[in-house]
Amino acid sequence: MTNNKILIVEDDKSLLDVLKYNLAKENYSVLTAIDGVQALEMARDEKPDLVILDIMLPKLDGFEVCRILRKETTVPILMLTAKVEEIDKVVGLEMGADDYITKPFSFRELLARIRAVLRRKEMLRQEVLPKEQPVSPPLRIGNLGIDFARHQVFLGESILDLRPREFELLAFLLRNRGRAFSRDYLLENVWGYDYAGDTRTVDVHIRWLRQKIEKDPAHPQHLLTVHGVGYKFEG
Repeated sequence: MTNNKILIVEDDKSLLDVLKYNLAKENYSVLTAIDGVQALEMARDEKPDLVILDIMLPKLDGFEVCRILRKETTVPILMLTAKVEEIDKVVGLEMGADDYITKPFSFRELLARIRAVLRRKEMLRQEVLPKEQPVSPPLRIGNLGIDFARHQVFLGESILDLRPREFELLAFLLRNRGRAFSRDYLLENVWGYDYAGDTRTVDVHIRWLRQKIEKDPAHPQHLLTVHGVGYKFEG
C-alpha cells in the first residue's frame, strides 16, 4: 500500500507509541524522536517523507524545529498542538508547516490529513503534466499574470515567490473567478481533504496571498471575502 517514511516527534511516550503502532499497521515506515534536537538529527539523516511535529518539546520547541527544517528541506510538516489559541496555529503555518491538528484528535482524522499531505507532495513532484491533460493558457488580469504550466505568478514584470499551496489556491480561484467557494470546499479541492477540517488554514493562505498580490491587502480588489460563504476572485 505505502512505504512512505514518517518521522513522529513527540515527547509524550504513550502517545508516541500509539501513533507509531497505528501508522505501522497502515504500512508506513515510522521513525521517532522525543525532543527537538533529536528531531533535526533524524530528519537530516533519514530524510523522511513527512514529519509529524509536536509544538511543546524539550531542548528545542516545535516552532523552531519547523523553522529550521523549512530552511533546509521541503519535507511536509504536520504540527501537533495541545494549545487552543488561534495564534499558535497561525504561527505554525507561518513558520512553514503544511498543516496542523489539535489534540485530542482521532486517528482517523490524523490519517486523512497525512494522506492528503502526502498526496499533494506526490502531485507537486510530478512537475510534468500528462500530455492528454489540458493546461490552461497564461492569464493576465490587470498587472497580475499567471502561467499555469510553469507554476509562475507575475505582478507587473516581477515573478512572485509563492509557496506551492498558495499557487494552487490562487490558480483554483482564478480558473473559477467570479464564483464564491466555501472554506470547506477549498480544503477539499485544493488541499485534498475528504472531511470537514479546520478552515483556519484557508484564511491564513488567503491573507498571505493578499499581502503579495493586492495593492492594499486591508482593502482587497481581487481576493474577496463573501460573508457567510467564503472567498472568490474578482477581476
